[in-house]
Amino acid sequence: MFAQASAASTRSEANIGAAARASRAAALDAWLSGLFPTRPGIALVAVGGLGRRECSPFGDLDLILLHNGVTGVDELAAALWYPIWDAKLGLDHSTRTIAESLDAAHDDVKVALGLLDARPIAGDRLLAEQLARAAHDMWRRTGPRQLSKLRELCEERHRAHGELAYLLEGDLKEAEGGLRDVAVLRGIGLAGVAEAMPPAVRAAASRLFDCRDALHVSVGRRADRLRAQERDPVATLLGLPDGDTLLRRIGLDARTISWTLTDSWRSVQRWRSQLRVGKAAPKRHPLARDVVALDGEVVLARAAIGPRPDPSLSLRVAAAAAQAQMPIARSTLEWLVRFGQPLPVPWPSSARNAFLSLVGSGPALVATWESCDRFGLTGQWLPQWTRLRGTPQHHPVHQYTLDRHLVQAAANAARWTREVSRPDLLVLGALLHDVGKGLPGDHSVVGAPIAAAIATDIGLPPADAATISSVVRNHLLLPEVATRRDLDDPFVIADAARNIGSVATLEILHMLARADAAATGPAAWSSWKGRLIDQLVKRIRSALGGTAPEMRNDPSDALTNGALPVIQVADDWVAMAAPDRVGLLAGMAGCLATHRLEIVAVNSVSLDDRAVIECAVTSRFGASLDRQLLAADLRRVALNQFAVSPRLGIGARRPATVPPRVIWAATDLLELRASDAPGLLYRVASALAALGVDVRLARVSTLGADVVDAFYLTGNFDPAEIEKAVLTAAS
Repeated sequence: MFAQASAASTRSEANIGAAARASRAAALDAWLSGLFPTRPGIALVAVGGLGRRECSPFGDLDLILLHNGVTGVDELAAALWYPIWDAKLGLDHSTRTIAESLDAAHDDVKVALGLLDARPIAGDRLLAEQLARAAHDMWRRTGPRQLSKLRELCEERHRAHGELAYLLEGDLKEAEGGLRDVAVLRGIGLAGVAEAMPPAVRAAASRLFDCRDALHVSVGRRADRLRAQERDPVATLLGLPDGDTLLRRIGLDARTISWTLTDSWRSVQRWRSQLRVGKAAPKRHPLARDVVALDGEVVLARAAIGPRPDPSLSLRVAAAAAQAQMPIARSTLEWLVRFGQPLPVPWPSSARNAFLSLVGSGPALVATWESCDRFGLTGQWLPQWTRLRGTPQHHPVHQYTLDRHLVQAAANAARWTREVSRPDLLVLGALLHDVGKGLPGDHSVVGAPIAAAIATDIGLPPADAATISSVVRNHLLLPEVATRRDLDDPFVIADAARNIGSVATLEILHMLARADAAATGPAAWSSWKGRLIDQLVKRIRSALGGTAPEMRNDPSDALTNGALPVIQVADDWVAMAAPDRVGLLAGMAGCLATHRLEIVAVNSVSLDDRAVIECAVTSRFGASLDRQLLAADLRRVALNQFAVSPRLGIGARRPATVPPRVIWAATDLLELRASDAPGLLYRVASALAALGVDVRLARVSTLGADVVDAFYLTGNFDPAEIEKAVLTAAS
């Protein structure tokens, strides 16, 4: 009778939701109580979904027949289990004493986790409550060992079932970010290690339960995997417009659960470390201005917390975290969302530089961006990003949602930043190349003005915004022409060259094709396709006529005509004119590093016997600048009387995502492409000076997380020796 009533109710839309799950649990409680005879020393205990009162329409029953050693238990068990089987209900059952249950939990973490949901249904309630208390107490006492085993099981399950957020036919229960992970988070919370079930997770879990309820109703049986043919019916039952909206909601909820689980495992690791070595005050060390590392996480410096924080603060925190390859603390993310100030348009240089450093940080970008995205920061930075979040891509070659594909493409692009003259535009173009998807029309054409508007909003000059527009509009040009057109046809090459316009844009498109394919999936690239694109690029480059980078410097009259030495100091800019000599650039770079200034850009030129060096600088970690002392030290540099500490630049450096590269654009023009790091210019210029090589002209540019430094060299030198010395200094 119960089975018939239950089956009829599952065909109703009203059978979906938390109230329906609780109602099913109440009905099962009443029915099972009626099957259970009243006897002392025996209790019927529910675990799993029934224990939590979260019963899906066709879910199984997880029951324990608990006893204190009385006789006649086997007969009672048979009288109880057979009616359940006759009702066509799935059943997972056991018959145990409290001691046997705890022994099983001690040896099997799945059993231990299940007992945390133990709830008395019928019989000896005191006996059932005794088991529940003992199970919770044992879980807290054996937490380090049990949670370690539980993590291993989670990782194994995730490898087997994949990430729910990016699967078109994912398992709502077993995949990473699914309902099984919600149970794990509940277990971590009950161990007292972390706040593992914040409101966002509870809401995400409730929606996933609703989705599974609707799936059961739609297919008329137990099912956890959402197949393509069931998406639209399930969406209709949930009141959603279509299957894509359903996939997007599932994906975003799964990402919330997955991120919280990752964050909770970090809390577990810290807790276990404290148990082993004792609790000591964690040390803070600075990472960037207003940003410090504390106990393995990135947090705000105390000085940064105020009523109106710097609008660029969230971007600087994210950039520092990605560059240091460390997670951002949850409390810091919550604070930034709550108190962060909106960015002005166009962005200030501090925000733009931090954003480009973040996007160019390589593989660490993915985790950092995901953390910021979970708390809504990415939508504050780029309002256009909200439309892209969680958008499914149905083409079989795509392995990610649209937003994750773009982030992954930018992370991949960092591998090839040494192959282009504008690494900042490469990674930004990778992040925005599909920004037009989901809108009517050709996404490349539609996305070009959107990407250009974003580039303008973040403060890039019009020429760079135009390059980004061209990159987005033409990001499929190289793969399509290489695989579909005759590369021996001069008109094909000429047309492609006309669309691309410049060698710099061609370099970006070439590396973007690789980054885009790697972010799409294994089927999107092949060695054959790569050879065709390389051949096409070579011919287009020849048609465009690659030239050496232009080296211009137009210093002011005061620097070119004033009595030497000339020293000019501002908060973000310094300049010096001095008698030209080998090592002058290294001396100035060392002086600026001594004063905790990071060099953003350099223009250096030799005019007869006069050297003019202009530097855009920023204060490292927000340290105050003594302008008078700096001016005095620069004067000593000009007079060759300043001694740079021999240990300057020897300290700890960030691990480079990609090794540095030297390109000889001409016999006397060396271009260094490397990851930015404190003291880099000082080390490189010192290496050149040690070989007796003078720098006649220099242009140093910091482009996001990378630098592109060009030096015109004079004197007799061995290019191989120079290259080896520069690469050693930059590594």
